[in-house]
Amino acid sequence: MARQQRLTDAGIARLKPEAREYTVWDTRVPGLGVRVRPSGSRTYLHQRSTPAGVKRVSLGPTALRSVEDARRACLEIAASPDETMPSARSNAPLFRHFVAGPWKTACYDRWKPSSQARTRSVLNRQLLPAFGALRLDRISRLMVVRWFDAYSRTAPAGANRVLDDLRQILNHAIACGHIDTNPACAIPRNRAPARTRFLSREEVRRLHQALDRHAQRSESARQQADIIRLLLLTGCRKNEIVRLRWQEVDGDHLNLKDSKTGPRRVLLNVRARAIIERRNDQSASDWVFPSVRNPAIPQGDVTRPWFLVRREASIEDVRLHDLRHTVASHAVMQGVPLPIVAKVLGHRNPRMTLRYAHIGDSEIQAAAERVGLRIAQLLSP
Repeated sequence: MARQQRLTDAGIARLKPEAREYTVWDTRVPGLGVRVRPSGSRTYLHQRSTPAGVKRVSLGPTALRSVEDARRACLEIAASPDETMPSARSNAPLFRHFVAGPWKTACYDRWKPSSQARTRSVLNRQLLPAFGALRLDRISRLMVVRWFDAYSRTAPAGANRVLDDLRQILNHAIACGHIDTNPACAIPRNRAPARTRFLSREEVRRLHQALDRHAQRSESARQQADIIRLLLLTGCRKNEIVRLRWQEVDGDHLNLKDSKTGPRRVLLNVRARAIIERRNDQSASDWVFPSVRNPAIPQGDVTRPWFLVRREASIEDVRLHDLRHTVASHAVMQGVPLPIVAKVLGHRNPRMTLRYAHIGDSEIQAAAERVGLRIAQLLSP
């Protein structure tokens, strides 16, 4: 089985010689490897497929160049015109013209306003500066990898999301007949550790106390505390509560018109209804949580207040989105079936909810112990 890892200068220095020669392949740039001989020498090499078969090229000892230099050398080899642009078209539009024209009409204009706002920011900050002045058929894999690596150094998760956006745009360019292949495909995404953090009962109690103290600081702080409590009580996403309108409130439930997965209904428990009713007595705005300074707009983002509250509650590793995980996790531990939990969270794909399946393992183990003890008692004479 091929050995693969993300090559680093320190990791290459730790590679130990074995009785037989072996190669470790880079997960970042396909075709780049480090060959380790029994003598202890380490050499960069590049492997690629050609019409004549697989060809390997030595890039020299690892002691003479960094892994980033070796990656650039591999990408320059892979980006030769005969490999990356086999059928360039002279009439292919510029990237910026394509996204402002055919792609905008066919894709962007059909999205929700929130999705449009995010994508507009992505285009203006990342994709247009990097590729806007290039013809679609001149965007090579080398260019995409260089941009992706540079962005990944500061925001690896953000780079993954924008790479997906670029792939979608270029896939539409293929559908329009401007290019034959997508240079953004097959580029490995940055790995991110899976996170399913949720609050314990003791942490929920500390958070409740910290919110009480925060609410006493000002009217704006009181609204922020109510928003955070509603997130914990309903499992809603942040913007579903921050931008909640009175026209979406209908007695004991919310009729959300612009959730991430489309319109959905959220049932309110007793404490959630109490918060909404308290706001109804105080607000003359269209928004449930209006800005204190300008009731015509919603309350600002609660991320900064959340940093203060979580520090006071000694849960500084908890993200605001983890309150949503807390609702799902405690529901699973109470024996709520996963399809029902998916409905509560508004998951379009129930597989998203499977992340919480393991949370109930301790409860299942305890139940198995109780059942086993009872059976053992029945078997005893």
